[in-house]
Amino acid sequence: MYQPEAYFAALSFMIISMICWGSWANTLKLTPGYPFQLFYWDYEIGIILGSLLWGLTLGSVGGGPLSFLNNIHQADSRHILFALAAGAVFNVANLLLVAAIDIAGMAVAFPVGIGLALVVGVLLNYIVAPKGQPVFIFTGVVLVIIAIVLDALAYRRREVQRHELSSRGIWISIACGVLMGSFYPLVTKAITGDNSLGPYSVAFFFALGTALCAIPFNYALMKKPPTATAPVSMNKYAEAKPSWHVWGIVGGAIWCTGAVFNFVASHAQIVGPAISYAIGQGATMVSAVWGVFVWKEFKDAPAASRRLIPAMFFFFLLGLGLIAIAPMFGR
Repeated sequence: MYQPEAYFAALSFMIISMICWGSWANTLKLTPGYPFQLFYWDYEIGIILGSLLWGLTLGSVGGGPLSFLNNIHQADSRHILFALAAGAVFNVANLLLVAAIDIAGMAVAFPVGIGLALVVGVLLNYIVAPKGQPVFIFTGVVLVIIAIVLDALAYRRREVQRHELSSRGIWISIACGVLMGSFYPLVTKAITGDNSLGPYSVAFFFALGTALCAIPFNYALMKKPPTATAPVSMNKYAEAKPSWHVWGIVGGAIWCTGAVFNFVASHAQIVGPAISYAIGQGATMVSAVWGVFVWKEFKDAPAASRRLIPAMFFFFLLGLGLIAIAPMFGR
């Protein structure tokens, strides 16, 4: 399998991961009128196809015990269960994220939900596998927390006429963030120890875990949507435009590409899961750029709301930068 070990090669993988994780939600924006629960079935297909694509290409380069198919055969059930559990936890978090995007937009759901996930995930991953300069890592986390608070304040000021719905968007984003920050330590467990999974094979079992969890959980959200809308029927899935199905699959494949590249980077000795996850969750900034500058989600917001956006970007970028250079200084 292909495994970069030089830090700057691994960093390029983390940056690609960040871009993919921050951009997949644009495909949701490209399916107006398509309930997010139905979009999610296509998204799941894309995640599974993406995991197979990367496993059978980069994951099989050069063969060896950690190559995709060989690694699947030698991994034990304990590590596979960790990967499946990680996928299940992620799936619940991601469904909440999609619901939050539907309510509040990308410029809010990502900074609050994924920003909080960054904080939770970095802390948990550092406990599991401590690598990098902790002063830089945890100072960066504090700056990210400041950015999250600023973004939440900007959103609430934007939604002065929709207090109940805005509150729901914030709370769903927070629930998403706690869960989203909890899945990665399970991935770390799945790729650590004897008879463990490699970064490409863990992505495949992770994808299966998301699909197994989506069947009951997404179906429940169809019956009782968190967005206070009418229940969704599977009949509408068959009636949806073909392009909507395509965009859902593309969205899942983009997210999975980010996951594979992130798992591979975390497997590099110099990086570790805490830093790889943190930089990947810089997706928050990527999505905020899409939401603010492309989708114009704050175009009609009051001046008091818009003034907070530059400060949010500043603190998030500063915090992310400190986390990115942490591996260069050791512990």
